[in-house]
Amino acid sequence: MIRMQLIAGNEFQRVASAVTEENARLRIIADMCRANALTAVKRAGSGHLGSSFSSMDIFVRLYYSEMNTARTGVGSVDRDIFFSSKGHDVPGLYAVLYSLGIVPEEKLLKLRRLGGLDGHPDVGIPGIESNSGSLGMGISKARGMAWAKRYLGRGGRVFVMTGDGELQEGQNFEALQVTVQQGITNLTIIVDHNKVQSDKQVAEIVNLGDLEQKFRVFGWHVCRCDGNDQNALELALAELRAVKDRPKVLIADTIKGRGVSFMEHPAAMKANGGYYKWHSGAPADEFFAAGYLEIIERVNVMLGSLGLEALKLKDVETGAVTDSRYSLEGEPDSRGAAVKPSMKASAEFVADAYGQALVKIGARRKDLVVLDADLAADCRVRQFELTYPDRFIECGIAEQDMVSMAGGLARQGLLPVVNSFASFLASRSNEQIYNNASEKTKIIYVNHYAGLIPAGPGKSHQSIRDISLFGALPNCTIIQPCNPDETRMALEYAVDECKEVCMIRLVIGPSPGRIDLPVGYDFSFGKGAVLGEGQDALMFAYGPVMLYEALQAQEILRNHGFGLKVVNMPWLNKCDIPWLTNCLNGHGKIVVLEDHASTGGLGSFLLGVMKQQGLLDGRQFSVFGVDGYPACGTPAEALRYHRLDGASLAERIRTSDGI
Repeated sequence: MIRMQLIAGNEFQRVASAVTEENARLRIIADMCRANALTAVKRAGSGHLGSSFSSMDIFVRLYYSEMNTARTGVGSVDRDIFFSSKGHDVPGLYAVLYSLGIVPEEKLLKLRRLGGLDGHPDVGIPGIESNSGSLGMGISKARGMAWAKRYLGRGGRVFVMTGDGELQEGQNFEALQVTVQQGITNLTIIVDHNKVQSDKQVAEIVNLGDLEQKFRVFGWHVCRCDGNDQNALELALAELRAVKDRPKVLIADTIKGRGVSFMEHPAAMKANGGYYKWHSGAPADEFFAAGYLEIIERVNVMLGSLGLEALKLKDVETGAVTDSRYSLEGEPDSRGAAVKPSMKASAEFVADAYGQALVKIGARRKDLVVLDADLAADCRVRQFELTYPDRFIECGIAEQDMVSMAGGLARQGLLPVVNSFASFLASRSNEQIYNNASEKTKIIYVNHYAGLIPAGPGKSHQSIRDISLFGALPNCTIIQPCNPDETRMALEYAVDECKEVCMIRLVIGPSPGRIDLPVGYDFSFGKGAVLGEGQDALMFAYGPVMLYEALQAQEILRNHGFGLKVVNMPWLNKCDIPWLTNCLNGHGKIVVLEDHASTGGLGSFLLGVMKQQGLLDGRQFSVFGVDGYPACGTPAEALRYHRLDGASLAERIRTSDGI
C-alpha cells in the first residue's frame, strides 16, 4: 500500500521563523504546501492539482506577506479579503490555510469527504470568503465586497483570482466596465494565466488575445509578472499597492502543474499527445510517490543550503477503500454491499455510450452539429470532434453564448446538440434556453454530471434543479437513461423522433452496477419498464445510480418478506396514461425515488398526472429525493446522508417513513 505523509503545522512554524530572507521563505513554504495538497488530493481520490500548483506561489505571497490578515485577524472587518473565483485551485488554498493554522489537520485529511472540506470553495469552511465553482462570477462578487467596504468605511483590500479560461465567461467583462464606472479602487484581480483549460490550451479553445490591452481598455491598471517567481510577485504587488485611483489587474504568468516536473505544462501535454492529463483526479500510486518525493527533496535541498534540518514528515492513514463501483477519478463506494446477479459490476458509462452513439448518428445525419463548453472529454464528445471537425463547435467556458448560438443554428435548419454539465447548462443558460424554446425550433440539450453523484466536487457541481428548470418549458421532453443500451435508444429518439426541444440527462460516472432491462425492451414514448415485481409497494426510479439503490432496497426488503416493485421510468415529464394505469394496478403505496430535489422532478410530474387522472384516490404517494443542499463526500456518504442508499430506502419503506 502506498505510504502517505503530511508536513505538520509545527514544521511550517519552524521554517517560517528560521528562514529570514522573505522570498526564500515563501518559496520553501509554497513547496511544502504543494506536498500537503498532493497528499490531500491523493487521499481524497480526486481533486484538482494542476491549477492548485500553478496558483500556489500567489496564495503563499498573499497570505504570508501581502495581506493584512496576520495583523488584523481573520475576523476583522478591516481585513484584506482573498477568494478564488475559479475554485479548482482550492486544494492548494486549503493547504495554505492549514499551514497557517486556520484549517485543522483533520479537515485537510477529509478533503471531499462528509464533514471535511468541499471539493470547491464553501463559506462554511474557515478562511473561505466566497462560494465558487460555477465560473465567471468572482469579479462581480468581489466588486460587491469592495463597494461594501467603501460604503461602510471599512479598511482592507479585496483580491480575487480568476483562471485565464474563465475569462471566456461574459459576466467578467460586464463586471470590468461597471467596476470602473462605480469608481471602485480597492479591488485587485489576479489572473492565474497558466494557459491551459481542462485538457487543452486556452488558445485552442477561445484565444484571449492581448489580455493586457483588453483590461486597459476597460480602465484598469494592469501589471504582469511571472506568477511562480516570488521576486517578481513582490515587485508587481508593490506596484499595484501604489495605484490609488483605479482598480488593478495582475496577470500572473504561471505554469500549470508547477512544482512536479511531469505535471508541468507544456512538457506534460507533449508527453500526453497534446492533452493535459493532470487537471483533475488523483495521481496513480507511482505518480503520487514520484511527485511527492520530488517536492520533498527540493525542499530539503533548500533547507540544507540554509543550514537547516530536513523536513520531519508525519505518516497519515491512506483513507483507502476497496469498493469502487461508484468510482469517478478514484471516488469510491465503501459500503461493500452485495451485488445482485442482475446488477453485475460493469465498467460501462452511460456517457461513453452517448458519445459512441453520437458519432454513429452523425454519419447519417449531416444536419447534426455538436456544441461543447470546454468539456469535450468529460462529456464524451471528443470522438465526434475528431471524426466530424466541421460539425463540432467549441464555445469555451460560456454556456449562455453557446446556447444562443445553438438557437441561431436551429433557426437555419440545423440540429444542434448542446453539451455541458447540468448544473451550468440548465441554470446559467435558462433564459437563453427559454428564448430558443419559444421559437419552436428543435435543440437537444445534453445535461452531463446530472444528479447527486459524484458528490466530492460539492454543491456547485451537483445538479438537483435541472429537471424542474427544463420541465417548466411547455415544449420540452426530458429523458434520463439507466444504462448504455437505453442511452443509445434515448439519443436516437431525440434525434429522429422527438418533434420538440429534448433534454437528455446523463450521470458522469460509471454505473454502480449494470441495470438489466427486460428482454425485448422497447423504448416507447411515456412508458417505463418493470425491473422487479412486488405487491407491497411500488417505486419509480430513473438513471443508473438511483435504480441501483432501488434494486438494493428491493433485495433487502425481500429478505424481510416485503415485496417492492421497481419500475424504471426514463421519461421524466411525459407519461402514457394507459401504461401508468396498468402499472399502478394493485398497489396502494407509491414511492418516487429522485436523483434530484424532492420537488420539481419526476415525483412532482407523476403526482400531477395521477391527481388529474383520478389515479391518486385511495393511494399513498411519497417522494424520496435530495432535501436541502446536496452533501459533499464520497458517493456512499452522500447517499447515506440523504437516506437514498439502498439500506436507508429499505428502512424508510419498512417503517412507513413518508408513506
